[in-house]
Amino acid sequence: MDYDLFRGLHIISVIAWMAGMMYLPRLFAYHAEVTPGGEMDKTFQTMELKLYRIIMGPAMVATWIFGLGLIYIDGSQRLGWAFLQTPWMISKLAGIVFLTTWHHVLGAARKKYVAGTNTRTARFWKMTNELPFIAAIIMVVAVTTEFGS
Repeated sequence: MDYDLFRGLHIISVIAWMAGMMYLPRLFAYHAEVTPGGEMDKTFQTMELKLYRIIMGPAMVATWIFGLGLIYIDGSQRLGWAFLQTPWMISKLAGIVFLTTWHHVLGAARKKYVAGTNTRTARFWKMTNELPFIAAIIMVVAVTTEFGS
């Protein structure tokens, strides 16, 4: 029961986190095309702040909490701790490190917009918009196929 509950809550929190990480770069792309200090600049700043702090931040924390809960249950009750060394789990852990780092990169970029020091173009944000989804594809395929086990 605990495992299924943690797994369900983990999936829900990952969906919320991924939605935010895919939407924020799109907001940045539109934001890059407005005049700094103008009305639209302030509107984008408000949207970006709320997305980052109210959705992405709590979703990332929940993802980590439920994910660590799953690791504990898997290690202590289901699979044994050796599963942490399997290729599929290493792939997932690498993806988690990437997504967490990308989350913080987006947070730093948001602060640059607020400070009026953004140097990234709309094209840059449109091109990087899909990075979290690519990471998710790799992670989901690794986990569902238990690649390398």
